[in-house]
Amino acid sequence: MTDNVSLISGVALRYASALLDLAEEQGATAEVEKGLDQFEALLNESADLDRLIKSPVFSADAQTKAISAILEKAGISGLTANFVKLVAQNRRLFAVPGMIQAFRAQLAAKRGEVTALVTSATELTAEHVAALQEALNASTGKNVKIVVKVDSSILGGLIVKIGSRMIDTSLRTKLNSLKFAMKEVG
Repeated sequence: MTDNVSLISGVALRYASALLDLAEEQGATAEVEKGLDQFEALLNESADLDRLIKSPVFSADAQTKAISAILEKAGISGLTANFVKLVAQNRRLFAVPGMIQAFRAQLAAKRGEVTALVTSATELTAEHVAALQEALNASTGKNVKIVVKVDSSILGGLIVKIGSRMIDTSLRTKLNSLKFAMKEVG
């Protein structure tokens, strides 16, 4: 299992690096980023498309034809469409989600951005997100892109993850700490 994960990661990283270099050469970085976002959305919405890219049963030719039709129907063209078709021809469609993730990570690094995963008990307002982004920008010294996730099980507060750092101010964690402290006393 570990070998398969590292294979996907290595393949994804190489393809993503090549795509980013080509996109920068052609001045199409924003267009490619948008196209990859669209393709990822299609993958998340369609179990059939997910099965198509992950199944070794389909031939490279069948995958390429299907992907070409899907890209055309979705309006994804240019460098992004050519990239996904090339990946299909090379029988590497199974690694596309990793390629998209690696592309985003490399692009963010070039832009000096970091991503913060923020988990809250309820949906955050735009004002809260803006204030949080301002505070994180100041504390990290970098441009922080915030991805918000709602998880009602944390009861209240926030959990903020930036890289390997995590700040957990959730009510659930505080209650658990109090529970363990009370067990030690009694």
